[in-house]
Order: sequence, then structure tokens, then C-alpha cells
Amino acid sequence: MTQTKTPPPPMDTAKKARVFIWVLLAVLVAVGVIWYTVFTLNKPSPAAPTPVASAEAQLVRDDSHRVTSPTTEKAQLVEFLDFECEACLAAQPLVEELKKEFGDRITFVNRYFPLPSHRNSATAALAVEAAAQQGKYEQMYAKMFETQPQWGEKTESQAPLFRTFAQELGLDLAAYDAAVADDKTKERIKKDIADGTALGVKGTPTFFLNGEMLTLETEEQFRQLLADAAK
Repeated sequence: MTQTKTPPPPMDTAKKARVFIWVLLAVLVAVGVIWYTVFTLNKPSPAAPTPVASAEAQLVRDDSHRVTSPTTEKAQLVEFLDFECEACLAAQPLVEELKKEFGDRITFVNRYFPLPSHRNSATAALAVEAAAQQGKYEQMYAKMFETQPQWGEKTESQAPLFRTFAQELGLDLAAYDAAVADDKTKERIKKDIADGTALGVKGTPTFFLNGEMLTLETEEQFRQLLADAAK
């Protein structure tokens, strides 16, 4: 007699998300050299700079977005991210947990790395940087990930939607529009792309802990690496 086996219970949503992130991180495909012209947005900058050489690349710059401020810094964790990247979205809840757990000892630094395969990732980075100029970096950062399923993978520009986010956050829209149109804002993001490219970043999210690029396989490994660095 064939015995009927009881099917295993369905995997809960949180566990699915955790499995998803590590699968995606494990299979990230190299996207090749990031070229500046993919970030021209509505029009090309009149004089786009040449990508910085490896020797000139910096993992953290004075204007990099530091999202934790430990009294005594034990380590730095730098993330190159893309707001349209599904793996970045999957990683974000874990990163937020790690900030709460280690943010009093580790400086978490975010850097932009919009991939050319994502139609609106550079536009999203531009919106976030424009919000940052009004002190709303973290709020717009969170908004982009919260709404990624709404705007991600769209072929048409999502700039009008991102402007509504700015309005919802109470930003001065005239100043926001000026920042989005300003070549200096675009150059700020290009600088992150250039540094990431020179440092060997080929996909997102890519993490550096104390200057070393991490190869992550499990959540437990990630947490343990930070715990060791925070001692």
C-alpha cells in the first residue's frame, strides 16, 4: 500500500524573503564596465568626466551618505546599491536589522550604483540625492524601496512619480526640481559609480567591510562578520 505523505508546511513570507536574497546574491551576474553615458537621464552633461583610475578610487568620500553615527567607530560597512535592484530590496530588511544591532559600533555607508540594465535606477538615485540636499536622504531611500514593486522594471520614466514622493515628504519642490536638473547632482552620483567600478563592483548589492569586498553566502555569515568587526 502506498503511504500518502503529508506535504511540508508552506514557507512563511519572511523566510522566503531571506532565501530569496541569498539566492540572488549568489547568482549576481557581472554587468560589465559601467559607462557614464547611461546616466545622462534627460540630456547629456556637457562635460562628463573620465572614470577615475583604481589608484584614485575611494571607498568612502567626505560626501558619502553615512547612515549610522557610532560614538566609537569599530568598523565601516559600505554598500553599493541600486534602488531598482530586486536583490537590494530583498537585502534591505536585513540591512536595517544590522544597523540597529551594530550601528552603535559600525558606520554604515550607502553609495549609489545604478545599473544600466535598470531603466529608472539612475532616475531614482537622482531623486534620492535631490532629497538628500534637503535633509531627507533616509526618508527618500526608504520610500524608493517601499515602492519598488510599483515602479521597478517600467520602461517609461518614473521621474513624475518620484516627484510626488518628494511632495509627500514635504520637500520644497522648486528646490527639488532645481537639484534634479543640476549637473552637479548628476556628477555626485557619477562619482559613486566611478569609484564602485574602479573598486571592482559589478553588481548590487555589493558590501565592503573595512575595505574588503565581501562574498556572502548566508545571513548568519554576514551577521557574524559584523559581530567580529564590532568587537
